[in-house]
Amino acid sequence: MPGLTQRFTTAIRTKALLVAAATLLACTATPPRYAPVASDVPYPAVAQLQPGNPDQVVSYGPDPLQYAELWLPEQTGPAPVIAFIHGGCWLNAYDIGHTRAFTTALADAGYAVWSIEYRRTGDAGGGWPGSYQDVQAALQALAEQQLDLSRVALMGHSAGGHLALLAASDAPAELGVDAVIGLAAITNLPAYANGDNSCERATPSFMGGKPDAIPERYQQANPAARPAHSQTILIQGTADKIVAASQAGLPGATTVWVQNAGHFDMIHPGAPAWAQIIESLKTAFPEEPGK
Repeated sequence: MPGLTQRFTTAIRTKALLVAAATLLACTATPPRYAPVASDVPYPAVAQLQPGNPDQVVSYGPDPLQYAELWLPEQTGPAPVIAFIHGGCWLNAYDIGHTRAFTTALADAGYAVWSIEYRRTGDAGGGWPGSYQDVQAALQALAEQQLDLSRVALMGHSAGGHLALLAASDAPAELGVDAVIGLAAITNLPAYANGDNSCERATPSFMGGKPDAIPERYQQANPAARPAHSQTILIQGTADKIVAASQAGLPGATTVWVQNAGHFDMIHPGAPAWAQIIESLKTAFPEEPGK
């Protein structure tokens, strides 16, 4: 029965090739640093993650809070650069520490990350416009680093997303920003300041008053009052209780919805939202990291 024998032999060879391929993949793939978790991650789950260590800490101003952490991928080729701004309602109660696991994971994925610390509400010089001026100074310092700046994206979470969206229109020309990615970003500041959750109530403290009292300041600080960068991507969870879905309607932006994702899913590398973040980075940088 030559036909049956031939099919049997082909099947054995195919199985052997599949086993060999699976073995090779298992030997070469880097195991994930962070275990998968279900959607709607609480803040403590993010705060308890164990991060790696930045490769360098660079001061961009005289204040101890004016620094950026540089995270580098392991590969030796040029890597796309992500300038990342953490959130925390602009409050000094929430520092860069709660996003170190997130920036660790971005570096593991092949990206160079310039993670910005800045003065916040409650810090001398923090609030508007000091916090934003710090971000601008940090981006200028990034432009002076010995990095390949041919591929650069701005990314921010929550209040940091607000600052990233603003910075897109003021970034140093040397950076040539390719994309802006807002993770649960605050895009309409006056509307947000009139809300009643804890982060919304922190907005007037950041700005120095309510929108009806200082409309000009809110106009200056409002991403919705500026033209969006040509490649603006907003990633928003449908279960976010801190930044409402209405904030993801910025004109000119592409909105990516993550079903059942909460506010802190955006900075937990094990949450399902992580896949959407990586896909958005691939859209921003069509060429693979390290190429």
